[in-house]
Amino acid sequence: MADKTLIKDASIVNEGKINVGDVLIEGELIAEIGTISRSSDFRVIEAKGKFLLPGIIDSHVHFRDPGLNHKGEIFTESRAAVAGGVTTFLEMPNTIPNVLGKKEIDEKNKIASQNSIANYGFYMGVCHKNLDYVLNLNPNDCFCITDDGLYMSGANLMLSESPETMEKLFSGYKGLIAIHSEHEDVIHDNLDGFTKRFGEHIPFNAHTEIRSELACFLSTVRAVSLARRTGARLHLLHLSTNSELILLDSNKNVTAKQITAEVCIPHLWFCDKDYDRLGGQIKCNPSIKSSNIRASLLAAVNDDRIDIISTDHAPHTLAEKLQSYSKCPSGMPMVQHSLSAMLEFYLDGRISIEKLVEKMCHNPANLFQIEKRGYIKAGYFADLAIVDTNLPWTVSKDNILYKCNWSPLEGQRFRSKVTNTFVNGNMVYANNEITGKKFGREVFFL
Repeated sequence: MADKTLIKDASIVNEGKINVGDVLIEGELIAEIGTISRSSDFRVIEAKGKFLLPGIIDSHVHFRDPGLNHKGEIFTESRAAVAGGVTTFLEMPNTIPNVLGKKEIDEKNKIASQNSIANYGFYMGVCHKNLDYVLNLNPNDCFCITDDGLYMSGANLMLSESPETMEKLFSGYKGLIAIHSEHEDVIHDNLDGFTKRFGEHIPFNAHTEIRSELACFLSTVRAVSLARRTGARLHLLHLSTNSELILLDSNKNVTAKQITAEVCIPHLWFCDKDYDRLGGQIKCNPSIKSSNIRASLLAAVNDDRIDIISTDHAPHTLAEKLQSYSKCPSGMPMVQHSLSAMLEFYLDGRISIEKLVEKMCHNPANLFQIEKRGYIKAGYFADLAIVDTNLPWTVSKDNILYKCNWSPLEGQRFRSKVTNTFVNGNMVYANNEITGKKFGREVFFL
């Protein structure tokens, strides 16, 4: 591969503007942006009529490695990620073992250094088991702590359901805290009612009522109130209700906010009517809710109450997802298709491409303080995606790269496609093919 790559005549989307120009990559970095003459020393990528975006930073994934490798692996899921223009992922701690200390993060970094095509970082898990350890952490040594997914590993691991643990953590920890916010008592009461009516075979459209809007709101309002009282920095994961939105402000500067929030692609794309068609394939926590709520979530992205768009990519085998409601695990694969999905909203005039880049690239880099990524700037790492918004394609098993080899989007025709993805200056995806080389590296945080 040429050490210098010139991307020519692209529509560069960066920092709220679109400018037609060229980008020169030298080694791992962006060397120059502007009007750049061709040279025999350059590999030239013609990008006229295409958008050049910073590589997507997906700040909420579950790649399953180690311990759940039959569902996904860092190699397979990072392969799918770069095919969708995602160049950096931040993974949640609910692998086996749970990531509750530096030892587990070191092991994850080792696996990723040998297998990841995309760049990577790993959350530190927190629960009552390791609370004292976390309170003694230097926040500079951990970009964010979270309970997300840990509740699946045992009782009393969800922070929002442990007021004593929450009080100690929010009062004593000075770094960023990200939480999965649902009220377990409300959920259990709702589930008991449906179980009495239907036994094991609860209809999947009941998931919206079981993991209800009230369950989300009661938990979130408690967490927000505690954060405001203690001064803790709180990041709310996968918002899915109208009532939670009233707790947020529309300050555009994500680094100035005490309380930030994300929305995930499944809650923007699907609604409760889709359960009849897709059943357990779209069962996730929190639940997918009404079309009106879906529209409100996108509105909150546009008016900056919601700061980040991610995927909550959480693969399971299709056999697992086709089980009855009570046995079907929650979560779905999404990282390969998130950008194409959001570009549908752009083409429909429901979000600007500049806003899309802000929420999927700039803001994750800013909130988590990721060094030299998330922007198209000279001196930054050349993590880039070229997108053709006039190149339709259809999701099928032939082009799905997840290890689980299925998607709830199968049969969906997208009007836009990622044509090229660069990670640290290396073209890792082009012409519908992955290079097969592992160019990803651990990201660093300011």
